[in-house]
Amino acid sequence: MSSLEQARELLREFPVVDGHNDLPWALREQVRYDLDARDIATAQNTHLHTDIPRLREGGVGAQYWSVYVRSDLPDAVPATLEQIDCVRQLIARYGNELRPALTAADMEAGRREGRIASLTGAEGGHSIANSLGTLRGLYELGVRYLTLTHNDNVAWADSATDEPGVGGLSEFGREVVREMNRLGMLVDLSHVAATTMRHALDTSVAPVIFSHSSSRAVCDHPRNIPDDVLERLPANGGMAMVTFVPKFVLQAAVDWTAAADDNMHAHGFHHLATTPEAMKVHRVFEETNPRPVATVSTVADHLDHMREVAGVDHLGIGGDYDGTAFTPEGLNDVSGYPNLIAELLDRGWSKGDLAKLTWENAVRVLGAAEDVAREVRGRKGPSNATLEELDG
Repeated sequence: MSSLEQARELLREFPVVDGHNDLPWALREQVRYDLDARDIATAQNTHLHTDIPRLREGGVGAQYWSVYVRSDLPDAVPATLEQIDCVRQLIARYGNELRPALTAADMEAGRREGRIASLTGAEGGHSIANSLGTLRGLYELGVRYLTLTHNDNVAWADSATDEPGVGGLSEFGREVVREMNRLGMLVDLSHVAATTMRHALDTSVAPVIFSHSSSRAVCDHPRNIPDDVLERLPANGGMAMVTFVPKFVLQAAVDWTAAADDNMHAHGFHHLATTPEAMKVHRVFEETNPRPVATVSTVADHLDHMREVAGVDHLGIGGDYDGTAFTPEGLNDVSGYPNLIAELLDRGWSKGDLAKLTWENAVRVLGAAEDVAREVRGRKGPSNATLEELDG
């Protein structure tokens, strides 16, 4: 049996829990949530990285759908609610394939039923508008992780790709983490500055996650995780979910991406835009500036290093599909996960280790956050602290 056949067999038993997919934002940008115009029950290869046939081909058993909104939107909270509504519409429309999930038990139920457990994660602290009440509202609507920042700082946390603001987490930022622990909402440290990562680990009594980040030692990009932070995951119980975005995993792609982003801005587009018009601009740039190509092997190099530093019990996968213009060869869309598992099999990863990577670690971490929340709620009520009270 070939490595690829073995990979597919393994994924039938231990499917992928993917930590981050931006399909809802792509649907907002492309068709303003018109699900008839992007019917993911059928192949959407020319428009999207994600549809149900390819999720099935890729062996995906659970998906954290990102309910991301841009940090420069003036009305981030209602836009986030629209994103949550989009996920709910998807689950309602494709109920035979997608299963709503709020807990680790729901994830396991989805696996038994053969449906894709569908969770949500909010990408960026701007989605709570400095309000712990809003944070609780998102939790009640099913959001099970909050990425503390996106590409820009928030008033209480520093981003990896912005100038230092509060030096990591402010006191209110620490209170956000504590309230997330009380709720059972995972603290997601993708996108945040290394100082913020360290402060969050100092504060959190529940496992943290990186929903879509790779190794900074392998590719020196500020969006990646330094080794000293990876080394702390075993004591915390959390996990790092490797991402596939070429500009985060391939060093040669870092400089190219900076030039491509400048080109997008010069043509009046946000550098993260993936509309057809924006992609035309990307393609023209690439014709004269060939793009360095990441591969399945590039991503596997990150996982090999991260396993060495953090241990296999603290790794997962977060592809960032439909949130990036480019993907590695062999990981072109959500059907590509078996290629990564086959590569790792060829590198000597055991089936037991791969089961942890794809399924078991992510289920354990969410379950552990639920356990912590039950204990904390038993001795502590909701926090009504404000940014002004704690940070002045």
